[in-house]
Amino acid sequence: MTTPSRRVRVLFDEIAIARRNEELAGEIAASRPEELLVVAVLKGSFMFAADLLRALHRSGLSPQVEFVHLSSYRTGTVSTGQVEILRDVQSEVRGRDVLLVDDILESGRTLVFAKDLLMARGAKRVMTAVLLEKPGRRAVTIDADFVGFQCPDAFVVGYGMDAAHAYRQLPFVGLVDFDNQEPDLFGGT
Repeated sequence: MTTPSRRVRVLFDEIAIARRNEELAGEIAASRPEELLVVAVLKGSFMFAADLLRALHRSGLSPQVEFVHLSSYRTGTVSTGQVEILRDVQSEVRGRDVLLVDDILESGRTLVFAKDLLMARGAKRVMTAVLLEKPGRRAVTIDADFVGFQCPDAFVVGYGMDAAHAYRQLPFVGLVDFDNQEPDLFGGT
């Protein structure tokens, strides 16, 4: 399998992301969470979650970490509107503060689904942190408690986010330059 060789323009560079992660950790610490459980939504949030966890440690917090793998896309590039649990949280959430970490808040379906699931399981409080927010794309009503960056309405890759399983390894968030080459392969713009 070959990796696409399209040029990627930097939208948010490594330095800006690192700085914002430290700021977010300070904001989260200021919310005074108790028995904090960080739940990272896989796959796209893995880099953001890892860096945010280290920043939370530097802010004096000692959260436990869990993962949930949700999908509303399956094999396509357009959301089906139905969220499926591919891997569930294993830890007890009852009576705990939970920080749900996701890469991007677009339609909001995945975040609402995960938040409702954790609340139904007895979490004391479920806060949400997203690296990117596209406010104009909401299909449901939800606002993230902690937002890294406002994102233009464009398809982004890097820092854990992919296009056809490529670009996750990039240390920055970028825009793929399609040069009139099959933009539908990557879901748009």
